[in-house]
Amino acid sequence: MEKYLRVGVISNTHGVRGEVKVYPTTDDIKRFDYLKEAVIDTGKEYINVNVTSVKYFKNMVILKFEQFHNMDMVIPYKGMDLLVTRENAIPLGEGEHFIVDLVGCKIITDEGEDFGELVDVLQTGANGVYVVKTKDGIEVLLPVIDECVLKKDIENKVIKVHIMKGLLD
Repeated sequence: MEKYLRVGVISNTHGVRGEVKVYPTTDDIKRFDYLKEAVIDTGKEYINVNVTSVKYFKNMVILKFEQFHNMDMVIPYKGMDLLVTRENAIPLGEGEHFIVDLVGCKIITDEGEDFGELVDVLQTGANGVYVVKTKDGIEVLLPVIDECVLKKDIENKVIKVHIMKGLLD
């Protein structure tokens, strides 16, 4: 399992005092209200930062980090992921999983057939949707409902599904 979870992407600077605009990639944007520590993934290293203030503007979050005092200090981090450790992640409810833990799971049918691999999870209004790449290389969308997703064994990276009539048509 991944040690870090992405909560946003630093999209730009904000003002001259070292604040950054962050595009949130989390389901709960208000989670930033409680964010005290984060990590910037530069692609080469992880930089620990302490959040000192949080503001919201349109669909963005404006963050101020203790380590940065002016705009020039944050410019190099534009476009980089903002991460949190699992310990700083929002607690999940029963039966909930982080998408990063689901991606890569082997999908097997209730008949024991190796169906494919989960490559993404789409969020819709009613329910999630698993994007599965079959062994033939075709992408299939499976609704995350009890009638379709029968068992999730995240530790072993296996999800058992029932292919409902009409899903493959």
